[in-house]
Amino acid sequence: MMVKIGRARAHTNIALIKYWGKRDERLVLPMNSSLSLTLDSLYTETEVVFNRDVDMDYFYLDGKIQDVESTNRVSRFLDLFRNAADMGEFAIVKSKNYVPTGAGLASSASGFAALAAAANIASGLNLDDRELSIYARQGSGSATRSIYGGFVEWRKGIDCWDSYAVAIDDGKWDIGMVIVIVNPREKRISSREGMKRTLHTSPFYGSWVESAKEDLRNIKIAIEERDIESIGRIAESNSFKMHATMLGANPPLLYWEPETIEVMEIVHELREQGLPCYFTMDAGPNVKILCRLSDAERIRSSLEQVFKPEQIIVAGSGPGIAIL
Repeated sequence: MMVKIGRARAHTNIALIKYWGKRDERLVLPMNSSLSLTLDSLYTETEVVFNRDVDMDYFYLDGKIQDVESTNRVSRFLDLFRNAADMGEFAIVKSKNYVPTGAGLASSASGFAALAAAANIASGLNLDDRELSIYARQGSGSATRSIYGGFVEWRKGIDCWDSYAVAIDDGKWDIGMVIVIVNPREKRISSREGMKRTLHTSPFYGSWVESAKEDLRNIKIAIEERDIESIGRIAESNSFKMHATMLGANPPLLYWEPETIEVMEIVHELREQGLPCYFTMDAGPNVKILCRLSDAERIRSSLEQVFKPEQIIVAGSGPGIAIL
């Protein structure tokens, strides 16, 4: 029995300048460049075993065999590595998610980044991080950023081979996030479907893409200056603009729930008290609050007056991929 094994861990990332919409569905090329912060508390661990004696690909998530659609998505992704390495073996893939799946907490980012890193080892391709981010992107766009730790920019590029992520800042300073899990369940409309609908039907979409360029320029300056207020203001505004494009879609998309707005109100109150904290939301009801890591416990205390302790996660800047 000939087996080739790779194991890896990748951390999720939360976009501060959002990626929302593809100009090429197959290659997962984005409409705009984006920027994120990788988090230490949320991650995926994945094992890939290429085995000559296996008759098809098998995909297990959190110990459960996955359906045909999910397995096919993993198989198509593994084909990138098989084709590049000139291999014919099928694989057994086992993933454990330390992130709620499909709830707008970027589980696909850590999932496909970990899968890419494990497949890279198992296939013997030994791609460098930049090449690996190109491969990861083709599984899930935001996975391209989870190859690296800290603040990461995904450059939209022109074609398949120059759309990749680069590390901007290691985030090893007083920066963090408090995540409020309003609803851990999988959302009704996937990010993939939501992006497509917004891109094709929202009259606001073009303006959002244009303004994202300026937001990206400005946030990179703010990160360099470690200016938490500017970073937060830009991120919060960018998030609102993305959700405005969704509200303009036909039919409209609204991922928020009443508790989402409740979190926003708490953040506004804390800001009025002089605490620099800012919210951002992706395609889901859950809220991520950007703050100084040293202020995170005070923010948590305020949130615990309304939400259960298990709904709140404190995260610092996380690392890039790790080979296990």
